[in-house]
Amino acid sequence: MPLTVPLDDATPAHGGKAAALGALRRAGLPVPDGFVVPAGIAHADLPDAVAAGTAALAARVDVPADAPVAVRSSAADEDGAHASAAGQYDSVLGVAAVERVVDAVAACRASATGPRATAYRAATAGDPGRSDVSVIVQRMVDARAAGVLFTGDGRTVVEASWGLGESVVQGAVDPDRWTVMLGPVDGGRVVERVTGSKRTRVDLSPGGPTTRDVPASDRDRPCLDDETVLRLAGLGATVAALRGGPQDVEWAVDDAGTIWLLQARPVTAALPSPERCERDFGDNSRPNSPRNRAHNTSVVALRGTGASGGRASGPARVVHGPDDFGTVRPGDVLVCRETDPAWTPLFGVVAAVVTETGGLLSHAAIVARELGLPAVLGVPDATAVLRDAGRVTVDGDAGDVRPA
Repeated sequence: MPLTVPLDDATPAHGGKAAALGALRRAGLPVPDGFVVPAGIAHADLPDAVAAGTAALAARVDVPADAPVAVRSSAADEDGAHASAAGQYDSVLGVAAVERVVDAVAACRASATGPRATAYRAATAGDPGRSDVSVIVQRMVDARAAGVLFTGDGRTVVEASWGLGESVVQGAVDPDRWTVMLGPVDGGRVVERVTGSKRTRVDLSPGGPTTRDVPASDRDRPCLDDETVLRLAGLGATVAALRGGPQDVEWAVDDAGTIWLLQARPVTAALPSPERCERDFGDNSRPNSPRNRAHNTSVVALRGTGASGGRASGPARVVHGPDDFGTVRPGDVLVCRETDPAWTPLFGVVAAVVTETGGLLSHAAIVARELGLPAVLGVPDATAVLRDAGRVTVDGDAGDVRPA
């Protein structure tokens, strides 16, 4: 077995993520070059594998051998047709030295037995056993803006924020959102727009990704223009046609305006009905408008984005971080500022999820839809308002939270 495989040559034997990216590269789509460390490579051989792979990659793309790379899992049970495992395995971004890449590859492999991946496998497949993990090492894109798009049902939904896409997938911001209808005549048109409140961003730095505040002038300004959104939607349609069905695509736009595709996997659970999407920039009906921020001071009709349908009731349980996980009881309504993948074990316990930030295409929203867990995201001040609320009802179809 070779120590590494060029990303162009990746197959399903190297996991769903690597196989999809390899297919997109072979089709000539804009995917950053990289290589795969197969699951069967011994731990002791990782230094040789990474050294050889990074040297070959540097030669192919004409960059220094210590240029930053993204290290991402490609597990056997990841990015499948029925279970995405969104965010359940480790990714390490902006790694610049061979020894650090080796550590990152090892961390991605070890995450297969971590609590979040184990809990996710148990919840979706009933089998918490380990999954084999190949690892992708890929040229890092220093993004001006990035995010996720979903295709399907004749529409494409795009969510984006400034900087790297971590802000969007982790649900750390209320992202900008566009809905595009693609047509055979006009090539597509934007039919819905929502501007999110993008208060923080993640950027590449010499020490790795760094979170910083977004300048006030940019927080409520769209991070993409319609032309770029339509280009993204067109690429999404091409990916969907190539892969044979609706796709969940992560992407980035660099400072030169070039769009890069970073991931493509099947959409595992349909998005909520488009009738619930907000309509236009400045629409005061949207959950994070100034008007709603001013009026969301009681538990009556707290509004947010209905990210996963269904209705459930239970005691509101405010959780600020992992130290509070032990307070959560079966049937509680999880209320938090945001959820990162480490919170996945709670998704198998709670009745519903409410967050202060996050969009339709965040990892939390995707996993909630897969598990049939009602979720309302982007509810301003939810942790404060619901702290002493008692029992509440979360309606993921209506996008609201009310007293039970």
